[in-house]
Amino acid sequence: MENARSLPTSPAIPGWRLIISDAGRFWAIRQTPFPIAAMRAGADPAVDADTFAEVRAMVERQEEIARQVTS
Repeated sequence: MENARSLPTSPAIPGWRLIISDAGRFWAIRQTPFPIAAMRAGADPAVDADTFAEVRAMVERQEEIARQVTS
């Protein structure tokens, strides 16, 4: 993979596992489950995107959903 050198060192997204598919798509899977209230509000524990920046932004959206319902 040519772009592997540009990735940050592990953990790239604290609390989330980052996977890069053979096709170069980025996946992030939360290491611990969201609370039920967050899941009901729409927080998704697995997101995917075309770039690391996009998947990081999607992770932040999920964490924000969780913060809004659990704070």
